[in-house]
Amino acid sequence: MKRDWLKAAFQEDFADPGDVTGEAIFSNETNSFVLISKDDGVLCGIDEFQNVFTAVDSSIKIKSFFADSDLLKKGDVIAEITGMVSAILKAERTALNIISHLSGIASKTAEFVKAADGKSIILDTRKTLPGWRELQKYAVRCGGGQNHRMGLFDMVMIKDNHIDTAGGITQAVQKIRNKWKNRFKIEVETRNLQEVKEVLECGVDRIMLDNMDNETMKTAVEIIAGKAEVEASGNMTLERIPEVAETGVDFISVGELTQSVKAFDFSLKKKSF
Repeated sequence: MKRDWLKAAFQEDFADPGDVTGEAIFSNETNSFVLISKDDGVLCGIDEFQNVFTAVDSSIKIKSFFADSDLLKKGDVIAEITGMVSAILKAERTALNIISHLSGIASKTAEFVKAADGKSIILDTRKTLPGWRELQKYAVRCGGGQNHRMGLFDMVMIKDNHIDTAGGITQAVQKIRNKWKNRFKIEVETRNLQEVKEVLECGVDRIMLDNMDNETMKTAVEIIAGKAEVEASGNMTLERIPEVAETGVDFISVGELTQSVKAFDFSLKKKSF
């Protein structure tokens, strides 16, 4: 994975003259610290957590007791970190920030996957932090979800603004095929049943049902009748997922997974021998 975020994080925290607290109190003292889970959920980011410490001081030793995608319980000891105290405390906040954020995404995703109960696949979206998309989408996978397109380059997604500006669904799909032939999978966003019927005639790969109520989505699935994959999107809250999954859609895309996730609570404490 790319480490651009780590370089930026260090620039934020380690400006000259460095850690004015830790470097004044400690010199060459060594000690051990433990990473403790303060929530129940799914772990994600343990490798990134370790990379922060070793990037600050390559002599720091980390022993992990859990791996990404493992279930955590409050009170679990996730890892032990041993080395120079000044270096460990210098890296502490950056390391906790990354593992807390990614574990929060993985844990939230796992809740949505559980709510779908195997009836629909939970997808992420492009609603990610700039520069963090690869890591955030990795966290979704750790939570049991799947990734939608990574960017604008790996799948055709014809949305409302494309349709309205191009003059309609059929026109937009035809322009895509004129340009790319069958190079990319094509998905089209629809806002009502009339648009569902029109896009079905175009023979695309996936039809998105955007901001439709559950009854309309159920009707749309019946109309599509397996001739294309079906994705539900828009206002997909955790409470709503079971009913949406019952409509028969193949996928449910959820912006909340990466856009408004609550950080997982971890604590780094000096080890009690």
